[in-house]
Amino acid sequence: GLASPSLARLRRWYELVMENKEELARIITAENGKPLKEAQGEIVYSASFLEWFAEEARRIYGDVIPASAKDRRVLVLKQPVGVAAIITPWNFPSAMITRKVGAALAAGCTVVVKPAEDTPLSALALGELANQAGIPAGVYNVVPCSRQQTAAVGEVLCTDPLVSKISFTGSTATGKILLKHAAGTVKRVSMELGGHAPFIVFDSANVDRAVAGALASKYRNSGQTCVCTNRFLVQKGIHDEFVEKFAKAIEKELHVGNGFDAKTTQGPLINEKAVEKVEKHIKDAVSQGASVVTGGKRHSLGKNFFEPTLLTNVTTKMLCTQEETFGPLAPVIRFETEAEAVAIANAANVGLAGYFYSQDPAQIWRVAEQLEVGMVGVNEGIISSVECPFGGVKESGLGREGSKYGIDEYLEIKYVCLGGL
Repeated sequence: GLASPSLARLRRWYELVMENKEELARIITAENGKPLKEAQGEIVYSASFLEWFAEEARRIYGDVIPASAKDRRVLVLKQPVGVAAIITPWNFPSAMITRKVGAALAAGCTVVVKPAEDTPLSALALGELANQAGIPAGVYNVVPCSRQQTAAVGEVLCTDPLVSKISFTGSTATGKILLKHAAGTVKRVSMELGGHAPFIVFDSANVDRAVAGALASKYRNSGQTCVCTNRFLVQKGIHDEFVEKFAKAIEKELHVGNGFDAKTTQGPLINEKAVEKVEKHIKDAVSQGASVVTGGKRHSLGKNFFEPTLLTNVTTKMLCTQEETFGPLAPVIRFETEAEAVAIANAANVGLAGYFYSQDPAQIWRVAEQLEVGMVGVNEGIISSVECPFGGVKESGLGREGSKYGIDEYLEIKYVCLGGL
């Protein structure tokens, strides 16, 4: 493993990211389109993983186990798993790297990072700062590649016997391909895949707070995050009030535009394909009886800009309630009972984040325990934070990132038996 000087380097890397926050944020906005304020928030979040894991590295505790035989002593050591291949997405071009790399380096692993082809510059900028922090050459490696080469490079990283560990954040479909590749050499695997987050508003909810949480959870990064709400389930007693207030908030508080413009809250989508998917979901819903309350089409700015959209009269037969949209579309399903809402929420084959608003303590416990997701926000729409374990269940992935659990993904447990004592 890396000895303590490396903790100082990891700490120094954190400090350099913070010192260069403005420049790094501008790189994110330039390559990804998100508003500059969100990009600055991402850099602080990104840096926090380097700080967290520099501190967690001191706590890779082993164990001493009482032996059943008098002449034996039993130890448990934790050792780095080896070379880790890190494959990251374009929606958080910096934080998705540090959340993995911070843990890997703290555990004593070296890494090969393959950033998303849409956003390689953030990964390279982190590399420049790693150099300045004194992290030795060959510890943090970046392999940018074109869209054409992505599948081939991914395959090499997942099949090469020198690689011991894969950590991937991206779509469920790609994750399954990488898992198949990794099976050949039985690699350790962490997968943070797609979500389909439900956001349930019960009759007892504080509606104004629910609307504020809905706005943050749905429209951050223009709806392009894996923990974004993908379907709103609103109980019949407050349905109309919620929809009316949500529509007003969308129209008043969201501003589509260039990410470098200070008043922008909604940048462009990542590419044309993303826009087409949102259009397809809206068209499908409307053809089956959904109503567009606000938005519904490409924005007058053209290209990849899309209007923040709210749909009502949505049913579970519609595409937007069956697959992740990854765009600024909020479909609202009206429901009658708690049991019905939980059943709809749990019908998905993925389970990353789930949110609900309620002021009934018994209901809060019931629903929090019943939702089949890895992370639950109760009366809260934004829940990611470095201290908390991030990850999903079902087809949303394997393993957890961040938190005191995150470093375990990069460690092997070795049992040592000392005999003949």
